[in-house]
Amino acid sequence: MLTDSNLFTGFALNVIVALIIVRGIYYPSKPDKNYVITFMAFNTLIFFVMSLLSSIEVSIGAGFGLFAIFSILRYRTDPMPPREITYLFILIGLPIINATLNSGIAWPTLLLVNVAVIAVLYVLERGWGFQYEESKRIVYDRIELIRAEDRDLLLADLRQRTGLPITRIEVGKLDFLRDSAEIKLFYPPTGDGWSNDTTTNDYEYNYDMTTNKLS
Repeated sequence: MLTDSNLFTGFALNVIVALIIVRGIYYPSKPDKNYVITFMAFNTLIFFVMSLLSSIEVSIGAGFGLFAIFSILRYRTDPMPPREITYLFILIGLPIINATLNSGIAWPTLLLVNVAVIAVLYVLERGWGFQYEESKRIVYDRIELIRAEDRDLLLADLRQRTGLPITRIEVGKLDFLRDSAEIKLFYPPTGDGWSNDTTTNDYEYNYDMTTNKLS
C-alpha cells in the first residue's frame, strides 16, 4: 500500500539519481537548459504516475503502455539527437523501476540497479576504452585534389584551411559543373569551438576563396 513515507522515500531516491545523471554526467559535456528541463520533468512526472498506478493496482500492461507512449514522443521542434534520446529513455525508465519500491522490492536491489546505470553512463560518457570521432560535412571547391593519388594533398589542404586534426575523409557527391565536392571530415574531439553536436554533422559549409574561411 502506498504511504506518504514510501512515496517521499522513493521520490528522494529517484530525483537524486536523476540529478547525478543529468548534472554530473550529461550536463558537463553539453549544458543545454532545454534538455535538462525535459529530462527532469519527464523523470519526476513518470515516477509519480507510476507510483499512483501501483497504488490502485492497475495492470502492469498499463504501465508499460504509458512508458511506450512517453518514449516515442517527439516534440514539434528539431528532432532530438541520438545521445539526448538515449538519456531521455533512461530517465523515463528509471522512475518506473524506482516506483516499484512501493511494491516491496528490496532496497539493496533497487540501489544496485541505479548505481549500475550511473556507472555505465559515466564510463561511456568519459570514453574509457573508446576512441570517438567528430565529423563535419563541407562543400569543397578544389575538386582537382579529389583524385586518389592526391589524397595526401587533399588532407593537408583541409587541415590547413579548417585548422582541424583531420584523420580521414569520405568523398560524397561530385559536381563538375560547379567544380565542387561534398566531403565528410573525421577528426578527434577538439573542444575548440567547433560544435560536437551530432545534429550539426549534416550541415554544409562552403569555403570563401577570398577570405579562406568557412561560410
